[in-house]
Amino acid sequence: MKLVGYARVSTVEQNLDLQVNALKATGCVEIVTDQGLSGVDYQRPGLRRALRHVGRGDMLVVWRLDRLGRSLVDLIEIVNRLHKRGCEFRSLTESIDTSSSGGRLVFHMLGAMAEFERSIISERTKAGMEAARARGSRIGRRPALDQLQIEQAYEAVHALSEPVHVVASRFHVHPKTLSRILSQHNNKLAASLL
Repeated sequence: MKLVGYARVSTVEQNLDLQVNALKATGCVEIVTDQGLSGVDYQRPGLRRALRHVGRGDMLVVWRLDRLGRSLVDLIEIVNRLHKRGCEFRSLTESIDTSSSGGRLVFHMLGAMAEFERSIISERTKAGMEAARARGSRIGRRPALDQLQIEQAYEAVHALSEPVHVVASRFHVHPKTLSRILSQHNNKLAASLL
């Protein structure tokens, strides 16, 4: 089993030595780093490189869990991807090692907590949206055109035969957006005639 270490610090001024030394002492034959990158950065080239170097039967090792994932959900996703490829994961500080039954148990518990966290966030979001609707707030993006603009654009395209792209440019919307709006307006007009 090859051990590949991954270390990260958030700023250029921070030092990687503590993490790198701990990874070397564990027996990591290769250590990949990201320096000056926050955990919330989606582009972490060192992490991508480390994940590419870990093959079936190998283990990715980090000094601490927060060095790997942006969130608990992100961490679970990365470790699950490793597991699907036949790789193991180990965090030195938290003593989590997915090659052992105890480590797998702890990680499954973390996964359950992440799922619980996702469901709570979802419930709070839905409750907040319902409360906003009850107060009369509009949820979602503002309409691209108001009713008067829709009627003016409809007349320009249908009565005056102006090209959609010309009218869309006048109202500062994309031609596809205008076409969709005009189609919906046309459907409303047809429904009102029934």
